[in-house]
Amino acid sequence: MAMTLRLPDSLDAKLTERARREGRSKQELAIEAFRDAQNRAELQVEDVLAELMESDAEILDYLK
Repeated sequence: MAMTLRLPDSLDAKLTERARREGRSKQELAIEAFRDAQNRAELQVEDVLAELMESDAEILDYLK
């Protein structure tokens, strides 16, 4: 699906320079950044759930 993304000039300049340095497109870098952000968010949720499961294991066992 197509999407238009408007970036501040300073961020666009940084993205353009990085794309040039790495020989990649700005689109590739933006997609990678979105995926990385999503992965970090998922890890945070999984970490919180794992911590809760561990800290509340006794309560969860009782509720079973």
